Amino acid sequence: MGTADRFALSGKVALVTGGSRMLGREMVLAFAEAGADVVIASRKQDACDDLAAEVTAATGRRALPVACHVGHWSELDALVELTYAEMGHVDVLVNNAGMSPLYPSLPEVSEELFDKVIGVNFKGPFRLTALVAPRMAAGDGGSIINISSVAAIRPTPTELPYAAAKSALDVLTVGFAQAYGPSVRVNTIMAGPFLTDLQGVGPRRVQRDGDALSARSRRFAARDRRCRAVPRQRGIELHHRDGGARRRRPGRR
Repeated sequence: MGTADRFALSGKVALVTGGSRMLGREMVLAFAEAGADVVIASRKQDACDDLAAEVTAATGRRALPVACHVGHWSELDALVELTYAEMGHVDVLVNNAGMSPLYPSLPEVSEELFDKVIGVNFKGPFRLTALVAPRMAAGDGGSIINISSVAAIRPTPTELPYAAAKSALDVLTVGFAQAYGPSVRVNTIMAGPFLTDLQGVGPRRVQRDGDALSARSRRFAARDRRCRAVPRQRGIELHHRDGGARRRRPGRR
């Protein structure tokens, strides 16, 4: 069996949260290219609509765009009902949506910030998995993928609520695998630093995040001796030692 055959997903449906940009976008496109129909869930309907149109035009696969805030359980209930009504089944669920807002110091972490981080990174994936996994188990099975972070095991003071939420997500992975395996496979991808483009990031956000982005860029460049981080007016350029440059900013999951 060739590589293409092993990864063929014709007839499958993949639901990706945070699916309109960055990692989620790339996963949506990859699923569609492998033959799956996709459900793109993200907070902004227009962003979901745009990617859905791109998916269909590029691959011919069906794409269902759904505006959904994963930190709100009622919206997750509605997402699942709409998905099953329109698509009939879910074979792959990717709990990808995440957030890690900056804060000045640990004592200054507000209750609102803390609750939002826990809601998106932990509470939402719990509820969505609890809704989808039983349906998968009652049908032909499926795969649930939780996008965690190296911060779950190597936290830093600058992202402690996020790291704690991702650590809790890892616990969910084990618990749901025990509850619904072996027909439903539940796994974690523990992502490290990655590069994302600056498209859609306004000057206000860049200015607010500038110092932290610079620090993260320096840490990222330190791990890769081919790069050095150079501050720019809008974000960071990572310059390869051979003289090339890519207009990127590092993200972390």
